[in-house]
Amino acid sequence: MVFYQMDLTRFLQVYIVQGIVAVIFLVLAYKILSRDRKRLNLILSLAYIFTVTGIFINFIYAPLTIESVVIILYYLTLIFMFMFGAFLLVFVLMLIKSEKVITTSKQIIIILLYGLALACMVFVPEGTLIPGRTTIPVEISANTDWKPVWSDIFFIYFVSVLLLELIPLLYYALKIYQQFEDELIKKKWKFFVYGIILLYVFSIGTLFSNTLNIQTFRTVWSLIGLVLVIVSPYLIYYGVGKQIEK
Repeated sequence: MVFYQMDLTRFLQVYIVQGIVAVIFLVLAYKILSRDRKRLNLILSLAYIFTVTGIFINFIYAPLTIESVVIILYYLTLIFMFMFGAFLLVFVLMLIKSEKVITTSKQIIIILLYGLALACMVFVPEGTLIPGRTTIPVEISANTDWKPVWSDIFFIYFVSVLLLELIPLLYYALKIYQQFEDELIKKKWKFFVYGIILLYVFSIGTLFSNTLNIQTFRTVWSLIGLVLVIVSPYLIYYGVGKQIEK
């Protein structure tokens, strides 16, 4: 394997900042599973665990300079990190329709379909809708200082997949909110909904940063994103995680 000399800023972003995020996610997953490992708990915890897996894959490819290896591992990172939405959708569907309706087989189908939609990003063709932008779907090379740069077409495809998942997720989450009569529970559920919204704001903002490819924006967004990626999963856990532990 060939490695490149990683600058201090990138080292801190990849291994320190993301390492802290991974620890927080693992702690939240552990807290959810520590008291009960029923299906509802397992599904919610997997949203955190898959994200952590993506972070660990990122640890592996970050210092590499073999482009083919880097791009494959990067695609795997995207799939694992963005699978959180599939698990959150299954979780909400299980709450509103019951586990008897959303059976294990249906849960697996939903998760696999979403994973397939993410995996199909490898078939996004070269091209651009904006003159002067990169035509390569995803480029990570010495030319980009080993940072991911997205084409606008790749960005549109990926965001479309996220929105197809976010829309029903918010729809059912709000329907659940309307069914609650206890004000305390409704207040808790609001945190869950806020957490979802902030998580997708972070996700789409990060993807836009990769597409825009302006270092100043990348730096500013990385600071904003750090707050969002820590706060949003905690809000999700605070809104429902403590309740389903019991």
